[in-house]
Amino acid sequence: MRPPEIVEGADLAPLSTFRLPARAGQLVVLDDIEQLPLLPPDDGPRLVLGGGSNTLFLADWPGQVLLNRLGGIQTQALEDGRVRVRAAAGESWHGLVRWCLDRGLYGIENLVLIPGSVGAAPMQNIGAYGVELADVLESVTVWDWSRRAGAEIPAAECGLAYRDSRFKSADRGRFLITAVSLRLRRDFRPALGYQSLADALAKRRLTPPQPRQLAAAIMRLRRRRLPDPARLANAGSFFKNPVVSPARAEQVLADHPDLPCWRLPDGRFKLAAGWMIEQLGWRGRRIGDAGVHEHHALVLVNHGRASAAQLLELMDSIREAVDSAFGVRLEPEPQLVGWNPDQKRG
Repeated sequence: MRPPEIVEGADLAPLSTFRLPARAGQLVVLDDIEQLPLLPPDDGPRLVLGGGSNTLFLADWPGQVLLNRLGGIQTQALEDGRVRVRAAAGESWHGLVRWCLDRGLYGIENLVLIPGSVGAAPMQNIGAYGVELADVLESVTVWDWSRRAGAEIPAAECGLAYRDSRFKSADRGRFLITAVSLRLRRDFRPALGYQSLADALAKRRLTPPQPRQLAAAIMRLRRRRLPDPARLANAGSFFKNPVVSPARAEQVLADHPDLPCWRLPDGRFKLAAGWMIEQLGWRGRRIGDAGVHEHHALVLVNHGRASAAQLLELMDSIREAVDSAFGVRLEPEPQLVGWNPDQKRG
């Protein structure tokens, strides 16, 4: 078996869509599952990187960065008429959605054009336009670093929550996700509960839409609202929509009745972070080359030569402003490597 490629002192900027300057002590490129037992033991810090759309490097990473380039997609017909789709973690998520559409497999079309790799999808339970990965996830295949062995984790044991999972929180660093298994349908049941999507389809008289029409409508919405990382460096939505108790939501809405919010199945409420940021006049503002996107207040961007210090100052300023005005604390959505939330910056 060919050993994995290893690069010492690798430049990490091209491997992250926000493109902040940083280097890794060692970059290991994994493109075959059989290479896992051959990986050199590493007693220092280890970080797994896929598409780099949800990881920002705020400092050099002294240890090992494992670049997941595992590929391959397989299907298996199930007794209930559904189809199991097993995709390797290094596959493009958007590529997987299109692959499934081409083969008449449905359930993830609302998640089209989400950047990043398949392995990142369960990390933070990706979701968009009324659909989450949790709706179709069957299991996650992992490599357990502590046991140096593979394992299969059922969806019910993945700890999936709003933009969170055990892989991102409780068991961060314990597992390398190598593949994801989904249960998809052959019959198309469009999820049209998201109002802006329903309005866009109605405007084009696509009610009900065909699968490709639905995917195309979502891509138009995303492209209109979100900048292309290839043209303007960014990591998508930078802040999570805060989830609060019913009592707290009632207090906030009493002072700000126009604040968009959504009731969750558990009774709590999700508040629109982008609306709050925009109401405070942050859209289009910048600190150095770190800025808030001119069309979408939830997206922070790198205008070319942003530094980690500029991004942190911008992030902290927005969080403090929202906390002061609304009494709500925003949390960053991407993984901020090298960030200490308790550190005071002057």
